[in-house]
Amino acid sequence: MTDSMTMATRVKLSAMMFLQFMMFAVWWAALTVYMTNQGDSWTRWVPWIIAAQGFGSLAAPLMGMLADRYFNGEKVLAFSNLLCAVMLFMAARATSGLEVFVYLLIAMLFYMPTWGLTAAIAMSNSPAEQFPQIRVFGTIGWVSSVLFGFVALKVFGVKIDGTAIPFYCGAGAAVVAAAVALMCPATPPKGKGQPFSAVDALGLKAAVMMKDKNFLVFILVTLVAMIPFNIHFAYLGDFLKAKGFEQVTAVAYIGQAAEVFCILAVTWAMRRFGVKWSIVAGLVALAIRYAAYYFAAGDLTNLVYIGILIHGIVFGFLVVGGQVYVGKTAKPEMQGQAQGFYAMMAFGIGSIIGAFANDALINKFTERALQADGVTYLKMGNWDQVWLVTLAVSIVCVVVMALFFNPPKDEKAA
Repeated sequence: MTDSMTMATRVKLSAMMFLQFMMFAVWWAALTVYMTNQGDSWTRWVPWIIAAQGFGSLAAPLMGMLADRYFNGEKVLAFSNLLCAVMLFMAARATSGLEVFVYLLIAMLFYMPTWGLTAAIAMSNSPAEQFPQIRVFGTIGWVSSVLFGFVALKVFGVKIDGTAIPFYCGAGAAVVAAAVALMCPATPPKGKGQPFSAVDALGLKAAVMMKDKNFLVFILVTLVAMIPFNIHFAYLGDFLKAKGFEQVTAVAYIGQAAEVFCILAVTWAMRRFGVKWSIVAGLVALAIRYAAYYFAAGDLTNLVYIGILIHGIVFGFLVVGGQVYVGKTAKPEMQGQAQGFYAMMAFGIGSIIGAFANDALINKFTERALQADGVTYLKMGNWDQVWLVTLAVSIVCVVVMALFFNPPKDEKAA
């Protein structure tokens, strides 16, 4: 990683982050609503499609290895974005839930590893402590994705939530993201010349880092925390719809707007309180979110906004703080693989478990109903019980991290 960066480099890396998250956010939040609108034959594919994000993250170590050993990181990123654009376009034209699953699975196999890849590219061309200042533009891009819906409604009179239009928007943003990736600073493979290894491709070399007790605790707690994290990420739209909210995408993304300020605070927090308590703060916020949703499921509906607004602390301190911790812990020649391994465990295995566990949880405590127009939706049911379970899991994560995660002092000064 470098000790300084020019303004031109900062702008390019910021634009990379902005588009990388916009191309995903524009279609993800309303995905379950869109699938539910198509009827029961499509709805049964929802957990599989949500899990596609997790399956995609399993490829993160392989992509990280390619960027570490064979190809410039920015070129791997550009290729991945172009392929995602094609798959999102095909998903928009799909005529069955199975087709949507197949196209999105392929898209996610190339997209999800880019969360670790963009972090590795940014950290290779900027000081690690300035990474949150670059990463915050990913959040801005996520929030800005709601503009697609507002423009469609105000200018064209079309409401895109619950339709296939967001897939087209994502495809267009992905094409632009590919072009921007090629403009980013050249990021050559630092491990070039080393032979191919199945151990590297599976991310097992980075897994050696788990010999360190602190890294092991960090990875395991993060994996478990992704289960309750996933239900907000994937099913909040259904909960908001059941509570009678309109413009569910815009409401859900209020949290990303608040996230902008929280991510900028990550650098300060890590310097002031260290890695441990910064990440613990993210887990505490996760617990507070589900406590708010628990009460919001009853008569205190407005508390849902607390759960949404606190998303910035959850994501900024837990996920982005985790990326900084991994970046400071991994060797330079293993940055791509280490970030890929972290992405695989958190957004791969953790999200896959979460997708099916949360779907089963929701189906246990809620039920679907048919509207007059033939569209199915999730009734309120006992959503409070859903949030109670996620609250309990979050509290366990807080306790374990607080008691057993104690990184050395030099790793605290991120």
